[in-house]
Amino acid sequence: MNATGQIFVNRLSMDIHIDYFNITRKQIDKLLGASKAREHVMKKSIFSITIGSNNFLNNYLLPVLSIGARVSQSPDAFVDDLISHLRSQVTRLYQLDARKFIIGNVGPIGCIPYQRTINQLNENECVALPNQLALQYNAKLKDLVAELNDNIPGATFVHANVYDLVMELITNYDIYGFNTASKACCGNGGQYAGIIPCGPTSSLCEDRDKHVFWDPYHPSEAASVIIAKQLLQGDPKYVSPMGLKELQDLDL
Repeated sequence: MNATGQIFVNRLSMDIHIDYFNITRKQIDKLLGASKAREHVMKKSIFSITIGSNNFLNNYLLPVLSIGARVSQSPDAFVDDLISHLRSQVTRLYQLDARKFIIGNVGPIGCIPYQRTINQLNENECVALPNQLALQYNAKLKDLVAELNDNIPGATFVHANVYDLVMELITNYDIYGFNTASKACCGNGGQYAGIIPCGPTSSLCEDRDKHVFWDPYHPSEAASVIIAKQLLQGDPKYVSPMGLKELQDLDL
């Protein structure tokens, strides 16, 4: 959503991202010629859309007295707006010759170190409301991906179940070689170093590969590698109707 993150000075909404891609798309035409450029974008490019979390963390879940959408919208209305906006954005990309998409859902944002810290939770607890909102959005996103596959000719849309992937790492972190799924490797403030984002004055863990979370918000590189491998291999629990490798090889 274009209103998301307006508390920050510098931000680029998805609509602006697509505006920039439109400029880049014209540059590719000039480099390769219109015909080869179209083939390159259609057959050799994968468009990864991994968005949504900030619409909740830096918009809807902001304090009610601030600028968050919760002041004026119910959860149902806000989620419907998100889905409608994403539908139009994907359609714009399709009109710019995008044909292979992977669209990720929202992860368990109630379990990130930031939420655990500000809500003073125990190590194995997550905040209910953010996760409920994520699941509500995710259900409608899955329906949207099915709708796009049915109604947009010549394009393939892959659904990435990021929520369950990350929750698996959080729940069974020790099985995957991590020491903690609650504390950020890089951050400051509170039990889980989750209040102040990673920066030059932050405390830093000894081994980032032992943390599921790098900072108060994002998975570590080690966790991201596990997530990426699952999406590549195509376990239907986490990615459907095919994995990224199959999508890459798909001849449109």
